[in-house]
Amino acid sequence: MTLALIDIESGNLHSVANALRAAGCDHLVVTAEPEAVRAAERIVLPGVGAFGRCAANLRGVPGLEEALREAVLRQAVPFLGICVGMQLMADAGDEMGEHAGLGWIGGRVRLLTPADPAAKVPHMGWNDVVPATPHPLIEPGEAYFLHSYAFEPAAAGSPDILATTDHAGPVVAAIGRDTMIGVQFHPEKSSRYGLALLRRFLAWAP
Repeated sequence: MTLALIDIESGNLHSVANALRAAGCDHLVVTAEPEAVRAAERIVLPGVGAFGRCAANLRGVPGLEEALREAVLRQAVPFLGICVGMQLMADAGDEMGEHAGLGWIGGRVRLLTPADPAAKVPHMGWNDVVPATPHPLIEPGEAYFLHSYAFEPAAAGSPDILATTDHAGPVVAAIGRDTMIGVQFHPEKSSRYGLALLRRFLAWAP
């Protein structure tokens, strides 16, 4: 099985690659080449930093967005977005100005605004992952988060919200539909919980 780990110069590729190999991935390609993305049997898009920069880096690679759209939306290749890689699945994001996302999951990425002023932003550290709707990849547990912006669904009660966490109020922890899933937390930093999720992703046959 070939897995394309997308390199848009904004993810902790080394750690994610190591975690995927530890989870059992035996053929991993770090790439931004559209043809390699089209040929992959699994796709992982990591991202750290600002939504605007990650979106610009992705669109700075000719043909990459189109290749992702063809593979994930048309060919139904299993896809995992991590942190900002998850956020890019949204319609738009407000970090570093207003920027279009991939538009795969209806919603917007906005600055975290905890109800309790004592809750710090960024949301950093271990926190619960609470499933919101049954999904074969999402189980209850604790994962490592590090983010200042969060996904907000286009409509309340969206079935695309797979899990939440709590940071002085509910925060979306995972989204998904069909063969795509995104997690706000970092599986590669989430010890056994993260490794187990990656194993489930590698075995996933939606």
